[in-house]
Amino acid sequence: MKIICIGRNYAAHADEMKVERPQEPVVFMKPPSALLVNNKPFYYPEFTQNLHFEVELVYRIAKNGRHVQPEFAPAYLGELGIGIDFTARDLQAKLKKKGQPWEIAKGFDGSAPISEFISLDEVPDQNAIEFGLRKNDELVQKGNSKDMLFQPPELVTYVSQYFRLHMKDLIFSGTPSGVGPVQVGDELEAFIVTKAGEQSLLHCAIR
Repeated sequence: MKIICIGRNYAAHADEMKVERPQEPVVFMKPPSALLVNNKPFYYPEFTQNLHFEVELVYRIAKNGRHVQPEFAPAYLGELGIGIDFTARDLQAKLKKKGQPWEIAKGFDGSAPISEFISLDEVPDQNAIEFGLRKNDELVQKGNSKDMLFQPPELVTYVSQYFRLHMKDLIFSGTPSGVGPVQVGDELEAFIVTKAGEQSLLHCAIR
C-alpha cells in the first residue's frame, strides 16, 4: 500500500507558502508507518519545534492500474476520507535550503492521521467537495475540491505513469490555505460536507 501525496495543489496554499504554482503535480510519498488510524493521539516529535497541520481529502484507489488514460481515471477513485499531512516545517526548510530531499519532514511515524472512508456517493457534488479543519473548535482551514489545480482524475493519470496503482493505495490530494502550527494539548477535528451535512470524520489530539 502506497501513500501518494500531492503538494501545492491549491493556488492559495502555494501563495501563502511563497512558492511557485506548479505546472504539473508535485508528488512525494509517505511510508505506511506514517498512518495514524482510529483517532489515536499524535505524539509531538522531539526533532521539530514547528509542526504544522495540513488537512487534505484522501482518495482510496479502487483497482489496480498503470498508465491510466484520462477517460478511465474516474473509475479508479474509490472511497473518500480526510487526513492530516503533518509537516515539520523547520526541518523541511533546513533541508530545502541545502537542496536535500525532505521526506523526513513529511514522512515520519504518525505524520498521516486518517479518517474512516465513505462512499463518494455521499457527497452532494464529487467535483466540488467541501471540507475543513478545526483546531480547538476554531475553524482554521476550509477548502473545496473544485479549487484543486489538478483534479483527482488528473492525479490518477499522472501518478500512474510512474507508479503502478494498487487497490487501497491512498492519494492525499493537497491542502488549501490556512496551514499552521500545533502544540501539545491541541485538539484537531477534520470534516467533510456530505449530503447529510457536515460530517466530522477525524479527531486528533496532540500529546
